[in-house]
Amino acid sequence: MRSVVVQEPGKLLIEQRSLPVPAANELRVKVAYAGICGSDVHIYHGHNPFAKYPRVIGHEFFGIIDAVGEGVDASRIGQRVSVDPVVSCGHCYPCSVGRPNVCTELQVIGVHRDGGFSDYVCVPQQNAWQIPASISDQHAAMVEPFTIAANITAQLKPTQQDIALVYGAGPMGLTIIQALKNVFAVKQVIVADRIPERLKMAKENGADWVIDNSHQPLAEVFGKEGVLPTLIIDAACHPSILQEAINLASPAARIGILGFSGEPSTITQQSITSKEISIFSSRLNSHRFPMVIEWMEKGLIQPEKLITHCMPLEEVKQAMEIFANDQKTCCKVLLKLD
Repeated sequence: MRSVVVQEPGKLLIEQRSLPVPAANELRVKVAYAGICGSDVHIYHGHNPFAKYPRVIGHEFFGIIDAVGEGVDASRIGQRVSVDPVVSCGHCYPCSVGRPNVCTELQVIGVHRDGGFSDYVCVPQQNAWQIPASISDQHAAMVEPFTIAANITAQLKPTQQDIALVYGAGPMGLTIIQALKNVFAVKQVIVADRIPERLKMAKENGADWVIDNSHQPLAEVFGKEGVLPTLIIDAACHPSILQEAINLASPAARIGILGFSGEPSTITQQSITSKEISIFSSRLNSHRFPMVIEWMEKGLIQPEKLITHCMPLEEVKQAMEIFANDQKTCCKVLLKLD
């Protein structure tokens, strides 16, 4: 079988590997589509501190179960499934309170263990979620990206009366925009980005007001309009954003952070406590696959609005370059494996 392997930072190859055999409580998925994420690019270039090399990358994928290990019901063979990349121990404190995404022994498929950029992959049986016939194969490959939006919104609890500000109109930001507008019916969703083409994508995905903040400070724009965001999500992930978000926020606002930068953010306690702002962080997802599958079944989200490219596995290097460098026309790239 073919597997996309990052042998070491900067060295990516398509290798021929033996067909994996599912262990006890595992099943094997014949992968049909896999999505490229920023973290895949980071592993490729050596910027992910958690990755161990060599590594088969890919944590957003969909396929068909074609084999099962001991302890797995054979009737699952043939099921269409999307795979949750979060592999947790089930008994540590985070797992006991429903947060397996920060398990003390966390393993992420495609980061800590081999992932879905491969013709076949073995995964724990509980990580493979059955996809209804009403959801297409390509949409099924988009379940994991939307779980990022599901996870942060589950903490922030958006309401119809919120005025939301989303920093960043990349793939993460766009999933969040769709969730805020279509799932939670948030009154106003404002999006800030510095790439006009990305702002156009934000409008197409439901944003009410887009702002190019490369030329005009948000504080100035909001001051003129009398806007005080009640909910702010940082999907741009720059260390300077948090303090600006705190300054812009309404009293009693909620702020969600998705960034993974190792650089420090300088913030003042007074600016937080004076307005009693609640700050939440979110990593991966904590059992949000059923929620997103339900969103898709009900037609609340439109994954096709994010898919801009679909390329064969053999063109993975080109696909990675397009995803990393073409921020004007590229949003989500799917690799087609079958």
